[in-house]
Amino acid sequence: MKIEILGPGCPKCAKTTEMLEKIIREAGVEADVQHITDINAIVDRGVMMTPAVIIDGQIKVEGKIPSEQQVLSWIN
Repeated sequence: MKIEILGPGCPKCAKTTEMLEKIIREAGVEADVQHITDINAIVDRGVMMTPAVIIDGQIKVEGKIPSEQQVLSWIN
C-alpha cells in the first residue's frame, strides 16, 4: 500500500502524518508512507487544499485532518 501525505509542512500536515503513521503501526499494516511537501508535486496530483491523503493513487481527503475511523476504513 502506498500512502502519500501532501502538505507544505504546516502543523495540520504534521498532525496528519503522525496520526497516520501511528494507526498504520498499531494496525500492523505494511505501507510505504511518503510526505510530499513540494507545491508543484502536490498540484500535479490534483490537490488544491492541504493536508491531503492519497492512498494507492486515490485522493481520500483534502483540506482537513481525517478522523481515525476514516483512516482505519481506508487501510482495512
